Formats: sequence, structure tokens, C-alpha cells
Amino acid sequence: MHHTEARDGTPSPSTAARSGRLRAAWHAAHEPVPGVSRRTQLIAYVVPFTVLPAGLWRLAAVFDGSIGIGERCYIVFLSAFSEAVAFTAVGLVARWGEVFPRRIPILGGRRVPPKPVTIVAALGATFLTLLWTVLTLVTEIMGTTIRGDDLPDDFPSRAGGWEAASYYICYAPLILWGPLLAVLTIAYHRRRK
Repeated sequence: MHHTEARDGTPSPSTAARSGRLRAAWHAAHEPVPGVSRRTQLIAYVVPFTVLPAGLWRLAAVFDGSIGIGERCYIVFLSAFSEAVAFTAVGLVARWGEVFPRRIPILGGRRVPPKPVTIVAALGATFLTLLWTVLTLVTEIMGTTIRGDDLPDDFPSRAGGWEAASYYICYAPLILWGPLLAVLTIAYHRRRK
């Protein structure tokens, strides 16, 4: 018997309460507002999964003994930050993208102004499309870095075999991040104007 369960196997009241709060928070973060099509909702939910494989691929480097603690912290931060930014796409279809959550001081319960959200999302979609969809493809085809230098011999795509395959499998979904965010931004703008 687990310590969070009663003798009959049911969850203890504190476990059930935590589970209920977690379920409510999950529902609040993901529930689409009226007027959001099923297709747009699915696109919003896919965006974080376009970023997740690259983050997981990077996190594996944390266990590489040849890098220092600073680099390890940077990798963890970059992966977590990227995923958090990707999750904001869900805000373009969820209630928290239209009304500030009550727990936010001063702003809680107030309407989110659509114009700044649309501008930031459009700039983000443009930047991500240029970075991951255009620039990354061009540099990969050319065999150069973003600066135009030749790729180093130890670059993952040059390793060949399983290492190169895993690199491409994990980073290829990033090509979709910007365009999907653009679709969500247009849908948000049309719905909120």
C-alpha cells in the first residue's frame, strides 16, 4: 500500500485534492474559448511538441562529462525556456489568452488587449520562421553555420549514422514552429478583432 492511499486502495483526501487542483489547472490552461475551431485548437496543442524533441536532444548533452556546469545550466535553461515560449501558443486559443488569470496581481480578471498579443505573436512567428524554417534549411543545405563558416567536423549532422539521424529527427519539427504560430496568430487576430 502506498502512503497516499487508504487501506481500501482509494487515494487519500490530500492526494485527491492535489489531483483535483492539478486537473483543474490543466483544464484551465488548455480549454479553448468559444469560437476556436477544432483544427486551430489542435495546431495550438501541436506547437509545444514541435519544440520538445530538440529540447530533449539538448538535455542529453547535460550528461556529457566534457562540458562545464555553466554550459549544463545553459542547456537546461534553454530547453525549459524554449518549451515555455512554445506553450504560449496555447494562450492564443485558451481563456488565459483573452482574460488575465485572477492570480496575477493588478491585471487578474481583466481583458488581455488583443493588439499587443497579435503584434508579439506575429513578430515571434516571423522570427521563428526565418530562423528555423528558412535560415536553418539554407545553412544545412550550404553546409555552413549561421555566420557562413563551414560546419565543424564534430557537428551532429556531420557525424553520420544514428547520431545524425537522431539530430535530424529531433530538430526537423522546429521547421513547423514559426508557420504554425503564424496560423494561430491570424486566427487569434480574426477572432478578437
